[in-house]
Amino acid sequence: MERLSRPRFVYFDFWLFGATLLLTLLGILMIYSATECLTGEPVDWQSVAVRQALYACIGIVGMGVLTALDYRVLGALWLPIWVFTLGILLIVAIIGQVTFGAVRWIDLRLFLFQPSELSKLLLILVVAKYMADHAEEMSRGRFLALAFVFIALPMFLVYMQPDLGTVIVLGATWGTMALASGMRLRDVLIVIALAVIAAPLAWTSLRPYQQERILTFLDPTRDPLGAGYNVTQALIAIGSGGLWGAGFCSGAQSQLRFLRIRQTDFIFSVIGEELGFVGAVFVIFLIGFILFRTIRAATLSRTPYGKFIAVGVTAMIFTQSYMNMGMNLGLVPVVGVPLPFVSAGGSSLISLYLAEGVVQSILLRHRELRLEGSGKSAQ
Repeated sequence: MERLSRPRFVYFDFWLFGATLLLTLLGILMIYSATECLTGEPVDWQSVAVRQALYACIGIVGMGVLTALDYRVLGALWLPIWVFTLGILLIVAIIGQVTFGAVRWIDLRLFLFQPSELSKLLLILVVAKYMADHAEEMSRGRFLALAFVFIALPMFLVYMQPDLGTVIVLGATWGTMALASGMRLRDVLIVIALAVIAAPLAWTSLRPYQQERILTFLDPTRDPLGAGYNVTQALIAIGSGGLWGAGFCSGAQSQLRFLRIRQTDFIFSVIGEELGFVGAVFVIFLIGFILFRTIRAATLSRTPYGKFIAVGVTAMIFTQSYMNMGMNLGLVPVVGVPLPFVSAGGSSLISLYLAEGVVQSILLRHRELRLEGSGKSAQ
């Protein structure tokens, strides 16, 4: 007879947490290498690497809180969550801080908060709730369109910041969740056709520097010292790493500052240069393992809501990872997407740990929900 008194915490996915923690520690080391190895200045709380470690601690605490919280409570709060998401994105448009020509951050004094990073998780919770409540009807185009409404307005607000990378992540995440909900082939073709039709309008609405990045991606020799400079240096860095890399704090491209934005967008190039092919593959393996564990959570979930959340988190991590590494390898245009758990940035790191907390909450409760569904009760 199956034991019903088994403590809930035994279902906590320590493999998932271990992989994300290891990836975070590796990221902190590479951030330190990219920003402070050759400065000669003492490491203090203002250093990028130390602040990343503090963000990780905050994220882990937040993960613990959401792990302890029944994820179904978040489903009951879907409307306040959606309104809150719109609110923080609107606040950015009103009082956001301008950095490199973009308005994406709110200055909280202690750190710069980027609402678009948190909005990825919040919108997954909202869309997952709608899809779960209409699980039997998601194959109909009308309900699919309504599911998109919840993400369309936030995507527009993010696009206006401008933050094309986050818009792509949100769109890909929604698309993956829609496919998981039973989206028909006809609707897939309709979405693709609408995207093709809207492409010229989308192109004209892009900022000049965004258009230049896409043109440079199509023709890497177009502007090697301008829009194509970062990708060129990233490829040089990765290529020079060889099998084992130049060694920690020993990469010429990163240490001599040829590689720009190296602690965020191009952190994968620092890894490739200093840890080599082996280090890069190890990072890819860790990300793949994390994706495997989040997909496992989707398969174990006993509620449609939990399944859609886990699918959304998986899609978000995969899309960000693919786009970041693709930027470094010249496979996709540069759009400014962080490498999950690795790139410097408090908003991204904390949001990712919060997302993991929700996934862990799904895992902690999947067994008792199965027992409830079979008519058993806990002793």
